[in-house]
Amino acid sequence: MAKTAKKPAAKAARPVPKRAAARTAAKAKPSAKAKAMTKAVPRPQVKAAAAKPRLPKGPAWQWSAVETAAAIRSGAVSSVEVTQAHIARMHAVNPKLNAVVVDLSEDALKAARAADKARDKSGLLHGVPVTIKENVDYEGRPNPNGVQAQMGIIAPSDAPVVRNLKKAGAIVLGLTNTPEFSFRGFTDNPLHGLTLNPWDPEITCGGSSGGAGSAVAAGIGTIAHGNDIGGSLRWPAHCNGVVTIKPTQGRIPAYNESAAGERPMLAHLMSSQGPLARSVADVRLALEVMSRRDPRDPWWVPAPLEGDKPKRPIKVALAKIPDDMDVDPSVRAALRQAADHLERSGYRVSEVEVPDISGVWQTWCDVITTEGVVMQEAKMLAVTSEDFHKAWGGMRAKAEILDLAGWMKATAQRSTHIRAWQLFFEDYPVVLAPTTVKPTPGPRDDTVSAERVQEIFFNEIRFISAINVLGLPGAVVPVTVHNGQPIGVQLIAGRYREDLALDAAAAIEKGAGMLVRQLWERLA
Repeated sequence: MAKTAKKPAAKAARPVPKRAAARTAAKAKPSAKAKAMTKAVPRPQVKAAAAKPRLPKGPAWQWSAVETAAAIRSGAVSSVEVTQAHIARMHAVNPKLNAVVVDLSEDALKAARAADKARDKSGLLHGVPVTIKENVDYEGRPNPNGVQAQMGIIAPSDAPVVRNLKKAGAIVLGLTNTPEFSFRGFTDNPLHGLTLNPWDPEITCGGSSGGAGSAVAAGIGTIAHGNDIGGSLRWPAHCNGVVTIKPTQGRIPAYNESAAGERPMLAHLMSSQGPLARSVADVRLALEVMSRRDPRDPWWVPAPLEGDKPKRPIKVALAKIPDDMDVDPSVRAALRQAADHLERSGYRVSEVEVPDISGVWQTWCDVITTEGVVMQEAKMLAVTSEDFHKAWGGMRAKAEILDLAGWMKATAQRSTHIRAWQLFFEDYPVVLAPTTVKPTPGPRDDTVSAERVQEIFFNEIRFISAINVLGLPGAVVPVTVHNGQPIGVQLIAGRYREDLALDAAAAIEKGAGMLVRQLWERLA
């Protein structure tokens, strides 16, 4: 646990603002004379004296982002002390996990010292340690996106999400691992190697934000940045037993100045930046920070973070799982457990068939693969590993590569799908769905065969990838641990209603608790 920093007597003698003086007085150790004087003061005045700020329980790396920000703001602890605790944790567990692949400890300590000296400490994440995924621009650093051949791409500026985190006062500890071109659901590449799941090295940490999920679950940073075009926030959140929100497209601004060209239209519309954290409250806080405007993203939408509350009790649709999906009993049990938590919090849960999840998934697969084939395939295959070729080939085999007319029809059909879901939300504002319907696979399962790739994406995580083509927000929250592996569920809401998805996630979290505490006990 970090200790409260004591200010030198010389500094205490300088004229300071009233609030700073109050904090200094609260932290000063009283002398014997002062104690005697305190006894003589009438009781009401003693009660009125400023209370000494208290630290959260446990070591600093276990504190939530909300707790950490409050402790720093109150003067109970310094940003340097918190940052040092997270760096020590990173150096203790990361050599085994390989979650953080660029160590920015020196820069982090420099930023933490500046944060402690700053007059303005109003930033929502002032002095709070975080990590950034190594596929967005971080000024002055390479943006290789998991590919050795791209190490020469140097970011001339911070991506909007990085800029927003820094503006809020966050301290960046390091950059986290991602697969080649962030295209796999498993985090491994020849540049940095394999990232392990802190719960169990025999299961994947997910992808493509697998480094982010592994890091934040293990206690490296309070918030991890990631992104999601086919499940890359929600899948790692499930695998690592943490919380996330894939926001509505346009909620969080995105742009990489280092990119050679713009992304194709549907790839852009299906991709979202977002946070992973250990609690719903931290995800809410990170979402608020990340979603600040950046003029470089023409698709950014100034939508409010909270909308009108639905009529109570709020109806939740427990999604019926299509008959062709092979479902493990542990997943059905976790969904029922999540439904019970929701009902105990006043929600009304009914098992309902949701609009054409299979057709939506196939639209996602066809469109994203076609755009990849036309815009990127040749260049990607020229610089990537055999493992990447196997994973990409499996997805390609499941997709219909569309001609121009087919692509136009698919993009038009996307609007039909979105409309059907929006109308569905009129009756059921929240959908409770699985993340995966099977136990978490091994760390390189997508390299086994093309058939295994298709089984993972179409059978196991169909409910994740399908949501990207709809552009809808989806939260993942852990529910239980089965055979030593965390199981999460997904909560889907209407466009720009992240608040409804997170409200439901908070109700589940209230019943299930913060599961990473079990992990920390195991790693202790």
